[in-house]
Amino acid sequence: MAIYAISDLHLSFGVNKPMNIFGQVWENYEDIVKKNWLETVKEDDTVIIAGDISWAMTLNESVKDFEFIANLPGNKIILRGNHDYYFATKTKMENFFKEKGLNNFRVLHNNAYDVENYIICGTRAWGKTENNTAEQDKKIIAREENRLINSLKEGKRIQEEYEQKGIRKEIIVALHFPPFTSNFTNIMEEYNVKMCVYGHLHGYGHSMVKEGNIGGIEYKMVGCDYTNFNLIKLSE
Repeated sequence: MAIYAISDLHLSFGVNKPMNIFGQVWENYEDIVKKNWLETVKEDDTVIIAGDISWAMTLNESVKDFEFIANLPGNKIILRGNHDYYFATKTKMENFFKEKGLNNFRVLHNNAYDVENYIICGTRAWGKTENNTAEQDKKIIAREENRLINSLKEGKRIQEEYEQKGIRKEIIVALHFPPFTSNFTNIMEEYNVKMCVYGHLHGYGHSMVKEGNIGGIEYKMVGCDYTNFNLIKLSE
């Protein structure tokens, strides 16, 4: 049972926002994602979707997008991206999935999940220049840093319970934004995170991608247009 990650699906089955306006690379990309997913993921695998899942503005508009994902193999752990405007509280999202019969989604928000030999933590994170005012960005970054800490505290609690039984489980963090601004990397290093996956960057932004071992953490960029619409395998 493996763990995979992908990000920035930007699905628009319920709204008129085709991604091919951003370039030919996005032409029929949904079919490519589906093909690669079906060839890669088994029903008992886990897929982390690191934000920017749907262009929908409301939960009702997002139904077809989540149905598309639900019909693909694997258990999905999702977190919010900066364009997931429909995204509500964790409880509202879980109630929405239950109401629509979409039973293979779990929401990552101030919590952690025990998956195979790993513990999955994470939050959306944020960039330094997303808003018109630096003061507003600072407030959001502080909130996201706190959410990451809350998630990692829960992950650490799970990890220590296993260690008392002689079992070692490493922590994987999933973020939407790259973590290389503010204190996100420092927080992860403090909690001895093994791996961090992120997305958000597109087009010329790919020149800013950082991957590999940095400060003892293995970083992987999983934005789907960066990975040629393949899922990235994180574990066996």
